[in-house]
Amino acid sequence: MNKTYNRIKIVLVEQNKTSLWLSEQMLKDKSTVSRWCTNDMQPSIETLFQIAKTLNVKAKDLLVDK
Repeated sequence: MNKTYNRIKIVLVEQNKTSLWLSEQMLKDKSTVSRWCTNDMQPSIETLFQIAKTLNVKAKDLLVDK
């Protein structure tokens, strides 16, 4: 059972964007972004900040608060 650490998928849904869109914007493999969205894998801190910038949110908004 995977624990949920990030809210990337939730923020994408709130912005009506897809993981494919994010992968294209960040020039990352779509399977990597998909794994971030399902919490199967976590992005590095540096990448998390890049994701936040791409989505125009604060990095803390991409993390679960628990």
